Amino acid sequence: MSVSVTGQVKRIEIGTGTWALIADNGQTYELMEPPAELTQKKAKVTVMGEIRSDVMTLAMIGPVLQVTSFQSLP
Repeated sequence: MSVSVTGQVKRIEIGTGTWALIADNGQTYELMEPPAELTQKKAKVTVMGEIRSDVMTLAMIGPVLQVTSFQSLP
């Protein structure tokens, strides 16, 4: 399922660590294969991608969002 989610990128130190998107509505998404540029900004962004229900992770912090693109917001 394709989605577009706006929120804040954050590093979550659970297990081996993972990148997450904390959406404006409070939902947490675990980012799958986030571009290095996205993980360095740590600012407000809109991420476009696919919710992957066929993937399990060690962190299990929320739905897995495979990033296809993103846009930084002011």
